[in-house]
This record gives sequence, structure tokens and C-alpha cells, in this order.
Amino acid sequence: MKTWRYSLIVLALLITSTVLGQKKEVHILAVNDMHAQLDVFPQLAALIDSLRAEDPSLLVFSAGDNRTGNPVNDKYRIPAYPMVALMNLTGFNGSALGNHEFDVHSLSRLIGLSSFRYICANIFPDDTTNIKTVPCQVFDVEGLKVGVIGAIQLSPKGIPSTHPDNISGIHFKPAEEVIPQYEWLSKECDVTILLSHLGYPDDIKIAETTPWLDLIIGGHTHTQLKGDEIKNGILITQNKNKFGRVTYITLTVDSGKVVNKKAEYIDVKAFSKRSGLVDAMIAHFNDNPEFRRVLAIAETPFETREEIGNMICDAFMDGTHAEIAIENPGGVRIESHPAGDISVLDVLAIDPFDNNAVVLELTGEEIVRMMLTYCHNTLFSFPFVGGMQCEITLDETNPKKIKSVRLLTPDGKKMNMKKKKYRVATNNYITATSEIPEGSARVLNVPTTDLIMRYLQKNRTVNYKGSSHLKVLSK
Repeated sequence: MKTWRYSLIVLALLITSTVLGQKKEVHILAVNDMHAQLDVFPQLAALIDSLRAEDPSLLVFSAGDNRTGNPVNDKYRIPAYPMVALMNLTGFNGSALGNHEFDVHSLSRLIGLSSFRYICANIFPDDTTNIKTVPCQVFDVEGLKVGVIGAIQLSPKGIPSTHPDNISGIHFKPAEEVIPQYEWLSKECDVTILLSHLGYPDDIKIAETTPWLDLIIGGHTHTQLKGDEIKNGILITQNKNKFGRVTYITLTVDSGKVVNKKAEYIDVKAFSKRSGLVDAMIAHFNDNPEFRRVLAIAETPFETREEIGNMICDAFMDGTHAEIAIENPGGVRIESHPAGDISVLDVLAIDPFDNNAVVLELTGEEIVRMMLTYCHNTLFSFPFVGGMQCEITLDETNPKKIKSVRLLTPDGKKMNMKKKKYRVATNNYITATSEIPEGSARVLNVPTTDLIMRYLQKNRTVNYKGSSHLKVLSK
């Protein structure tokens, strides 16, 4: 009898040991919205090397917006090639498409130079674009199948947030319509991941309607999460832009199902080790004396994005002899700048999009319509202005929405809204994404960065401390 019981115990232990032995871990390092921060790559490369020393099967993914934000990268002879070269060297396995991947018409060349695939299920390029992406990709991690689907955000106009000219020949569908078509992937894979450039609010919506996902690696809204964001059983991760953090994700798989999910956020900029090879590559990319040329001196620091936007508006008016200027807040790519030298590199970092200056003749009513249709009546995207003041009244029922805009002259007088035409300077992104009278825009074929540089060189010193032309009212 004792021998029989002993045999049962041994058999139970063997079965338990076999079941436990089926558990495996998938390790992922995820980044998002790097925006061409080349100087962090020596530490990122060293971190990836240290993690791969522990797990050679480590997967490294980007949730998009790899480029735009550093002129060393964006103005390279093949725009954005330095980022691709560094991502190749550090062994990225895949990247989502961010809206900024479409900047400056070099995406097809960059895809051809990349050793990883760009994964996006809701993009449909014509053959003439030569943009080769995949909707999903399956990775083998020591016998486990890891399926990855990609998706990109769309603006209310049904396109990513980029200049419409940048996506000629490319069509898109809403992510929420396309992603369900890939549920089959979850049946064939042990792990199913959405590599998302949709933004955190939309990631939550996807999680609520797509329970067969295990993980959403997010980007676009630059939302710094903490690691415990599980919605409808799905782990969602995302970091601030420009390497605010990177995410180390551990998924435990048992018998074809993910049974545990963990996200750890790492400050890669504080990582003590560096890659000497990557340091050498970056030194090569940074070797451009023209970028260091000083244009003017900032007497005081720029402490807000609006202060920088106001300087840009003054440069627009000065260079085009316009009475009024308008600059989109998304076109100002830095949030602050210290007192002291303003260099060519600084200007290219502030305004990296290769936009051209545009002049229009508009009434006050047409100016308001242009600004409100550009920002979709939201305060968050309302433009910076020069040559006038804007009093913005918010909707009582929705404080994020704008109810009305009142235009005033710089000395506080009410502007003529119907009879007088004002000469307005802006950029071709605003005119392409807002409602303006047909035939009213005259593109000058002068880069907006040229206007800013000329203005700074002409004035030699600037001081925009505390400047503001926007006043928000609530009733």
C-alpha cells in the first residue's frame, strides 16, 4: 500500500514538474517617440547588449515617430538615415509607423535601408510609392510564436498628422476597423501584441474591444505610464517622448497562453554604460560646423512654447511684410531654450518640417475660420499668433472645446471682421489642413526656417520673456 501511495506522489510531482516546465518568458524592450535623439543611443545600445547577454531572444520594438526633432538626423543627406543606422546597429526587430515617419519624403528609401520591418495594418500604399510595410509579423522566441500587429493614428481628416503632400498615393483605414481582421493571429500565436502609434486614449478603446490581445506597446501621445495599466486584461505601455523612459516587458507563457505580464520603466539616460562604437558613429553624424553657427543671442530664456511661437510669428511678419502671422503649436518642436546663443542647429530643431512660407489676404472672419478649422475647435491645438491678440471663450459644457474667438489689435482694439482684408503670413501645413478661401494662398517657396534665421541675424538679440497673445476666457 505504501509503495502504491509513494508511486502516486512521485507521479504527481513529475506531472507538476512537467507543467511548470512549460512556462517560458518573452522579454521585450520597447521605445516610443524617440524623435531622433541620437545622443541617447550609446546608453540604449549598452542596455540592449546587457539585456541580450541574459536573454539572446530579447525583442526590441519601436512604437513609431523615430525621426523629426534633431537636425543632425533630419537634415542628413538621406533624411533620417542616422536613426535607421543606429536602430540597425542596436538590433531593433520592428517598428510601427508614426505620423512623423512621413516627414520629408524619404520613407521609401529608409525602409530599404532598414534591417527591420515597419509593421502597420491600416496603411494601404499604391505600388508607385514603393513603401513596403507589413500588416503583421510573427517572431520565433525559443519555440514560442509572438505575433505583432501595427497601427497608426489618423486625424479627423482620415490621415496621419502630417502634411497631406507627404502621403500622396497612400490610403488609410481606421485602426478599429482593421485590427479585428487579425484575430486569427491570436489563434496561431502564443503571444499577440499591438504595436500602436494611436495614442493612449485610443489604446484603451482598442483594449476594451479586442480582448484577444495580450499587450499594447503604445506611442504618439507621449504618455508616461507606470507599469500597472491593464485594461480588459491587456497590458498597455507607453513613455514620454525623447527617451523619457524605455520599457522592459516580461510576458510569462504557459501552454500557449500568457499567464503573467510585467512592465518595468527604465531611465536609459541614467544608464552607466555606453557603447564606444555607437559614440563614434554619433560623433561622425554630428560633424557639421554650419550647425554651430550663432545667429543671435537670447537675452532671457524661452520658458514656454508660446514664447518661441511668438518669435516665429514675428519672423514671419518681418520676412513677408505681413500684418498678422499664425504658427501651429505642433510646428514648434522644442518647449524651451536657455538664454545665450541661438544657432542654426537650434532653429532647425525648433522648425524641422521643411515647410514653406505662405501669404494670404483674409478678412477677420476668414482668419478665425482658418484657425478654428485647423485646431478642430480645440484649445490644445489653437495656433500661436503675431500682429494681433486672441480672446478665446471656451464651451461651458466642454472646457476643451472653443466656443468663440475675438480678434483684437496689438493695442487692444477690436479688429474689423468683415470689410477689411489683412495680409497674413503662415506656413503651408496650416493652409493644407484648414479651411481657407479658394485661391487665397500664395506659397512663397521660401522655407520658414530661412525667415526665422534672417530675423535672428537681423536683430542679433531677442527677448520674449512673458510674451503672450492668447487670452482664455471662461463663462
